[in-house]
Amino acid sequence: MCALSSGRTSKVRLGTTEIDFRPQRFCNSPSGSRFGKHYSIHQGEKGTADMRFEYTGRHVEVSPGIRDHVEDNFKKLDHIFNGTEPSVHVIITVEKNRHIGEVVVYWRDHTLTAKEVNADMYLALTRAIEKVEKQALKLKKKIIDRKQGAQRTAAVAPTPDGQLEATPRPPRIISARRYSIKPMTAEEAALQLSSKPDQFLVFRDADTQRIGVLYKRKDGNFGLIEP
Repeated sequence: MCALSSGRTSKVRLGTTEIDFRPQRFCNSPSGSRFGKHYSIHQGEKGTADMRFEYTGRHVEVSPGIRDHVEDNFKKLDHIFNGTEPSVHVIITVEKNRHIGEVVVYWRDHTLTAKEVNADMYLALTRAIEKVEKQALKLKKKIIDRKQGAQRTAAVAPTPDGQLEATPRPPRIISARRYSIKPMTAEEAALQLSSKPDQFLVFRDADTQRIGVLYKRKDGNFGLIEP
């Protein structure tokens, strides 16, 4: 036997949050259990998400324990939804020995859905919420990547004459030619460098076996860099 309350939709204010309560439908199953729609709000702390929850029970009562279990699990996802107000619809169904937990999240103009079947309703809901978490993380990464791409595009700004001026690229490291390091004295390195157009010479000191760099100075002399 089912009964539908006749009251109109009313608004209820909880702190700074206002929600709509619609007429609730309750039914009695053959065993006498009640099921229907329930509403609640998780009022997040500063910097966390305010989540709105709607619960629907099909052939099963939505107990306070179920609501607490769902909302405690969603509190762990505040770091994903922070600064936003996602709406969560939880649907629980019992069909013989099958407990079905379905979670639907409306967030950032997207709908995230997950369903799990288990012999234990609490476990079914936990696993469904874990699936929603993975979807939300993937969606958040996609949104961040899209914003960063837009910022890179905005860095190419038009000049007063209407021409686009690209942001200069940072300096790159370009590989030079390879050559063998020969053992020699600093004097021998100076003689060899003076006969070449190169600006420096890397050599191994014949006395100390250390690597040294001899370079041409602007005053016409040679500079020596040693470790």
